This record gives sequence, C-alpha cells and structure tokens, in this order.
Amino acid sequence: ATLWMLGNCGVPVQVKELVLDNCRSEDGKVVGLSSDFENLEFLSMININLLSVSNLPKLNKLRKLELSDNRISGGLEVLAEKTPNLTHLNLSGNKIKDINTLEPLKKLPNLRSLDLFNCEVTMLINYRESVFALLPQLTYLDGFDADEQEAPDSDPEADGDALEDDYENGEGEDFFSPAGQPLLYFWGLALEQGGAGGICWGVTGLGAVPPHPL
Repeated sequence: ATLWMLGNCGVPVQVKELVLDNCRSEDGKVVGLSSDFENLEFLSMININLLSVSNLPKLNKLRKLELSDNRISGGLEVLAEKTPNLTHLNLSGNKIKDINTLEPLKKLPNLRSLDLFNCEVTMLINYRESVFALLPQLTYLDGFDADEQEAPDSDPEADGDALEDDYENGEGEDFFSPAGQPLLYFWGLALEQGGAGGICWGVTGLGAVPPHPL
C-alpha cells in the first residue's frame, strides 16, 4: 500500500485517524506512513499481511492501534519506543503463542485494553490470570476486566464514527488523482492500493467509500 501525499498541503500533520485495512503491505511496510503523522491518534492496519511492527514510525500521540488478522508473532518491544502513549492494542488473529511474547508491553504504562482473540496464547491454562499478572496496568483483556466485567462501549471518535458523521454532513473536501479522477479528502489521505483490478484510489478514514478506478 502507498499513501499518496496530496502535494505540499501539510496533510499528514492534520490527520488524526487513518484506516488502511485490507491493503497490501510491501514486505510489511506501508510506503508513506511516517513520523510526519505527528497528530495521529488512531491507526488501523487490519489484514495487511504484516509480519512485525518493526517498520512502524514514531507516533507519540497514537492511542489506539488495530493490527488484527496479520502474521505478527513477536517483536512487540518496538511499540514502547514508537507508540509510547498507546492505550488500546488489538492483536487478534495474529501468531502470538506465548505469554512471554507480551512482556515488552509492560513498557507501555498507559495501555488499558488488549485484544488477543484467535491467538494461540488464549488457549493456555490460566491465560487471563497470567496476562493480568504480567501487565498490571491493563484494565481490559479481550473486552473484559479481571472480574469478568465487560468493557463499556469504546469512544466513537477512536473508532472513526466521528469521521463518518462529518462526511454525511458534507464536510469533506474534493481533490483529484493524477488521472483527474475525483477523490474525497476527509481527515485522511488518498490511498493507492494495488489489487486484482489494478490501481485504485480510495479514502482512508472512510473504509466503506468505493475507490475510483484509474
């Protein structure tokens, strides 16, 4: 996947929420995703074939990171360096097998919610007790606290609902691709995605918006 920078209009600095779900990563990298996104608070990279988080840029303001349905098996120590203020981390559907793999998350003092659904580690005896003991800062594991109380509904802004509301109210801006096709810029970036149908342009932050074929 490649993030297409819209000229020199300073777009990365403005972006707070970025959704790159189901894009193809290039050897685990998303070209264009850099520390220039200094105000990014929510990043979703679900099912993009990530093998590790080693190529994440430094994102000091990132609070919520969605990485489910990838192939990550370790290397989580990078998160403390690159995303030190993370509060929510979703690693569901990855290759996490051992409790010890989660030990680097101890260095994320603000981490409150961790999801590991469909990871092998969840099959271990005393899985929940072990994770809460390892990560005392954690409040919710797989949507429930240590007393099996369900987490309240998440912040709608963190889930991108606020973006959709603005879109419905017509607060997006129009841009054009190099081929002259219209693009909707909406607190995100145009996304170049190579797929079976060729190159197409979509919109990050509004995953349901159909791309424009070039």
